[in-house]
Amino acid sequence: MVLGGGTVEGLARVSHPPPRGLDPRFWAGKRVLLTGHTGFKGGWAALWLHRLGARVTGLALPPEGLTLCGSAGIERLVFGHHADLRDPAAVADVVRACHPELVLHLGAQALVPTAHHHPVDTFATNLLGTVHLLEALRSVDGLRAVLIVTTDKVYLPAPDGTPHREADRLGGHEPYAASKAACEFATAAMARTYLAPRGVAVATARGGNVIGGGDFAFGRLVPDAVRAALAGVPLALRNPHATRPWQHVLDCLSGYLAYLAALAERDPVPAALNFGPSPASTPVTVATLASAVQEALGAAASWITDPAPHPPETHALALDSTQARAVLGWRDRMSPRLAVEATADWYRAWADGEPDMGALTLRQIAAYEALS
Repeated sequence: MVLGGGTVEGLARVSHPPPRGLDPRFWAGKRVLLTGHTGFKGGWAALWLHRLGARVTGLALPPEGLTLCGSAGIERLVFGHHADLRDPAAVADVVRACHPELVLHLGAQALVPTAHHHPVDTFATNLLGTVHLLEALRSVDGLRAVLIVTTDKVYLPAPDGTPHREADRLGGHEPYAASKAACEFATAAMARTYLAPRGVAVATARGGNVIGGGDFAFGRLVPDAVRAALAGVPLALRNPHATRPWQHVLDCLSGYLAYLAALAERDPVPAALNFGPSPASTPVTVATLASAVQEALGAAASWITDPAPHPPETHALALDSTQARAVLGWRDRMSPRLAVEATADWYRAWADGEPDMGALTLRQIAAYEALS
């Protein structure tokens, strides 16, 4: 099993200015509305934007159970509103209160199995929730840019696993994918009709499968692997031989931040961009990544195929991120091995009772920024 080289040693070797998306001079004092700050990606984004000097307002459901938000004390650092995207009045109240210049929309029902069992709630959150947000933003003076984050699953599946490009046909063969594809259409319509005429730049970002510390969702590979390792039991995998565009959450988020900054500065960028691993990366199966995570945690690599019935999922998913690399100068900085090591370091510290997971998470962000 080879995931590629990497080391978390000796990271402070940057000899060039940070890209604009990671430059504190751009973010300092900016009013940023971040939806989904109590979730996994949103929690990392909240801490990173706070570190960069942005004035962050969060909009999300209250955290439930174990979350990055609770573990890292995120709501001690950013001003969080607990509101449901399905409630247009609540969304409008938060928008009026924070009067954003920039919006990063990460709030979503993001689990494929949950979407299979609760399709109405998934469409209500992912589609109507996005429309509610864009409707509320129509009346905000001084709004500069909005980035709506969807997923690699917005595309109609490619039977041969060919990496998807932004011009590929959108679709969705199951409720989660369809809800996110519908979100793409709704965003484009709302942007053209209401926001673009007011000079507000709106775009969608299509990210792949991300890993990193602080994800505690059930039904996701890494947190399931962590729970199995702690319990000393084999990990049950839905689709062990499926391949996904795996990437550390900081690589993905660095693309989103670069994209949002470019939109705000009126750079000539496309209205949709993919963010996935380097095209030189070898596709990694679910089983390979699961074994790597278990070994990095110091546990024996042990998994079984879950015999229970599961909703249908695409076997091979891949993203072509050529455009994002060309127009934003963005690239992923973490090799797969380094991404796994950083992820395991986070969970190991959490399991060992590290008293300040927020500080540890910020140290991982600082180490990422120092990668050249």
